[in-house]
Amino acid sequence: MPAYEEIANRQAELIRKALAGSVFVAPIAAPLPERLTSGGNAELVPLPQGYGDLGWISKEDGVNWARETEVSEVTSWGAWEPTRRDIQSDVTEMTVIAQETNMRTLGMYNNTDLSHVRPDPETGEVSFATAVRPATQYWRVFAVFADGAGDDTIYVGRLLPRAMVSEVGEQIWTDGEDDPVAYEMTLTATRDSEAGFSIRHFFGGPGWRKLLTKMGFEPEPAPAPKRGQGVSVVAATVTRAA
Repeated sequence: MPAYEEIANRQAELIRKALAGSVFVAPIAAPLPERLTSGGNAELVPLPQGYGDLGWISKEDGVNWARETEVSEVTSWGAWEPTRRDIQSDVTEMTVIAQETNMRTLGMYNNTDLSHVRPDPETGEVSFATAVRPATQYWRVFAVFADGAGDDTIYVGRLLPRAMVSEVGEQIWTDGEDDPVAYEMTLTATRDSEAGFSIRHFFGGPGWRKLLTKMGFEPEPAPAPKRGQGVSVVAATVTRAA
């Protein structure tokens, strides 16, 4: 019988930590990001037009993800546990405490479209009223964090193609050194009919590529050389390796 040490496979290099991150938000009409990275160096790709960073968020809370599922159970005569279980709902929520006061945080927190609000030309003052019967606003939300540095950088992203602000936290006005005026928002992911999903996960970066085999992912095999091009393909491979 093998000893435990012989069958255990614990790899500390696969433990991830969100060292820095951002939540990017765009109007619902904005195009969806299709990739997180590209190129031989697995670098981040620019975001589509319309996306903007919510800015600094609470370090203590970061971005908090919650997933709630509801299951229906069938019980059967003579069985001591349910004989069938079916998932009836699967809802993902993201909570973030934004610390910057900007057009995005103000609009999302107050569920108010500020795209047509203009500052006073003389004083720069901005004012708006919260609608008595506000319509639900939907947003594109792309949360990304980075782990590692340099060639070991790993990026993790989650895309919510159609998210709504389902709950806001209280806002405290105080001069406490650890209590800035903040905007706590819980966003619920809903299915986008065109995209066909409510949440999409992205993993990439040069550090991620190095760990593919250790994580259990089989790299995509290189395309077979076309007939008559075998020599040039090999030569190109040797040149790159050198």
